[in-house]
Amino acid sequence: VQLQASGGGLVQAGGSLRLSCAASGRSFGHYVMGWFRQAPGKEREFVATVSGSGDVRYYADSMKGRFTVSRDNAKNTVYLQMYRLEPKDTATYYCAAQFSSSRRVTYTSEREYRYWGQGTLVTVSS
Repeated sequence: VQLQASGGGLVQAGGSLRLSCAASGRSFGHYVMGWFRQAPGKEREFVATVSGSGDVRYYADSMKGRFTVSRDNAKNTVYLQMYRLEPKDTATYYCAAQFSSSRRVTYTSEREYRYWGQGTLVTVSS
């Protein structure tokens, strides 16, 4: 599986941005998808995850209510819609994928993901 993240850019505080992650390969609906981010000088952290079926989602506490993860299995794409962005959201955002025979599983640890995209930079100005 190859992942290509896109949609990053510069946005003012309070603004919105939607990231996309396109996946190559087959059986996309059997891959748990996750979003992580890494701010300069900090460790990579979990943002959100969605099950293969798309109906099970989980968010990091600081993103709840501001971020929404979704997927379109027909397009082999997962999205991260971000609202009310803050300067602390500035980071490189990575999408990740991991195969699962269950379509209702989600993973929050980066160690559980085998495949990673190259990252897309989000900069939020104050």
